[in-house]
Amino acid sequence: MEAKMSKFFDSVGSFFTGGDNIPWCDRDIIAGCERDVAEAATEEHKNDSMMRLSWALVHSRQPEDVNRGIGMIEASLDKTTSPLQTREKLYLLAVGHYRNGNYIRSRQLVDRCLEIQPDWRQASSLKKAIEDKISKDGLIGIGIATTAVGLVVGGIAAALARKK
Repeated sequence: MEAKMSKFFDSVGSFFTGGDNIPWCDRDIIAGCERDVAEAATEEHKNDSMMRLSWALVHSRQPEDVNRGIGMIEASLDKTTSPLQTREKLYLLAVGHYRNGNYIRSRQLVDRCLEIQPDWRQASSLKKAIEDKISKDGLIGIGIATTAVGLVVGGIAAALARKK
């Protein structure tokens, strides 16, 4: 019984905190990736460094970093030749849009990833996090609307009661 209660409270806690398993990236890692890009000796090394920097940016806690990462990935997406690279970039774009709260766009991108590789667990996990967030936002919206209607009805009832 105690295990069930603990699981219940964990799920309620993750509902309010938006618990997902997507890692965060610190500013010092981003700075290191930027140095790697600047010091890249070959085009191949520079492309690899740019991918690591893009990954770090979309996993940042800073919205401006996330937006920068999205821009970098979008700019490089049409230069991608392999399906694996396309899948990786689409996934990073999905993470970036998820971090920005654009869940619909994130879900579209992760669906494209899953078209390329249907059994990719990382993309499936992100899709579940997106759908959980969309559901949670919908429930919160319904709760706010219900509260607002209740307040209006209560106000009208109080006003009518005073008139009598």
